[in-house]
Amino acid sequence: MKPFRIAVIGAGETGTPLLAALLSAPYVELVGVAELDHATAGVQMALAHGVYVTRDFTELARRGDDIDILIDVTGVPSVRETLRRLMRETGNDHTLIMHERIALLLMSLGCGRLADSRHELVGYA
Repeated sequence: MKPFRIAVIGAGETGTPLLAALLSAPYVELVGVAELDHATAGVQMALAHGVYVTRDFTELARRGDDIDILIDVTGVPSVRETLRRLMRETGNDHTLIMHERIALLLMSLGCGRLADSRHELVGYA
């Protein structure tokens, strides 16, 4: 079985622990991270592991079949809307968009307690 090819949008307070978990999983290939602030610990962690990092989340959305799951942990509704639009425009019926709430649920299950999202809303789109 091939590893899950994952990209993450948002590498702040919510995205950083998620990135750490993804990077430690041998069945995950982290193919990209989008984050406006390249000084975050999540971005630095991704760069240290040779993961592609961009400020433009639409770059990741346009990669098509290269990404199995695109995890949006920005909490910004316009990011989700833009992702959906890009998937339709590009005919990408392969990549799944994972909403922040689903990511928080999985993180909570993994750590045995409720994971919290405390990021600030920023203008990604």
